[in-house]
Amino acid sequence: MLGTVMFVILGYLSGSVLYARVFSHVFRKEGMLEQSRDGNPGTANAFLYGGFWCGFLTLLGDLLKGFLPVFLFWHADMPEGPRLFWNGLVIAAPVIGHAFPLFYGGRGGKGIAVTFGCLLGLLPLWRPVAALAVFFLFFSVVLRITPHYHRTLAAYLCALCSVLYAVESRTVELGFLLIVVTVCARLLTSKERKEKMGVKLLWMR
Repeated sequence: MLGTVMFVILGYLSGSVLYARVFSHVFRKEGMLEQSRDGNPGTANAFLYGGFWCGFLTLLGDLLKGFLPVFLFWHADMPEGPRLFWNGLVIAAPVIGHAFPLFYGGRGGKGIAVTFGCLLGLLPLWRPVAALAVFFLFFSVVLRITPHYHRTLAAYLCALCSVLYAVESRTVELGFLLIVVTVCARLLTSKERKEKMGVKLLWMR
């Protein structure tokens, strides 16, 4: 039990490092997040306002801070049983840390890249990360949902339904549920302007 709790703490602290802010200082792009529309300390704004290398290193950092704690835990052969909640919390901890970071007064990001890092840490279990990627692509290309705020909500909620249906591990189901709750809570409480949702099919202009 103690080992599982340590993984939760490690994952949360790992997630609390906001690499968009770290590399904005490294590349002397202070204030880049304030220039953005949503102020989100994530990969997209790092690319848009910090340049390629700032964005690339932010993406790499956000993926790894989710991947490493989950991968190390997932391959430690932890039993489910009475530790189910804590095991699921390990999977979600980096996203919780990114959304509500200890080091930045709880003002974090949406956690999309971190989510993909956490789900990649579950490999060779591929269905969760594939489900999220497929729904993001579907709502970006085929059934286009705009703006990104609504597209993210739709992708996460649909991916959750897919994981609950197709994945047999209760730990993974709980972990992904906690991730979705965290991301949705972050989106709903963010100060960005909530524009009206638009939905168009691929062949509609």
